[in-house]
Amino acid sequence: MQKELDFRMEREGLVKVGDAVELDESMLKTLSGTLYYYTIKDAIAMSNNIDKPLDCLNGVVKKIAEKEGVFTVTVVIGREIEKK
Repeated sequence: MQKELDFRMEREGLVKVGDAVELDESMLKTLSGTLYYYTIKDAIAMSNNIDKPLDCLNGVVKKIAEKEGVFTVTVVIGREIEKK
């Protein structure tokens, strides 16, 4: 099963729908446990904190939505890019 994850991007045009992306994983130790967050390489956009690590660190941009000058990039994790 594929997972979708949203990322916050503050500048337009850094990625586009259909782009293959690689992710960096970071870990945050808190009193309530370990949280993970991901960054689209190279510092293009960052995810919210999630409580379980991802199985795969690559994906494809599914959609980009803009609201009040901030862009939400939805990435399908683990999806291989289709070759034409």
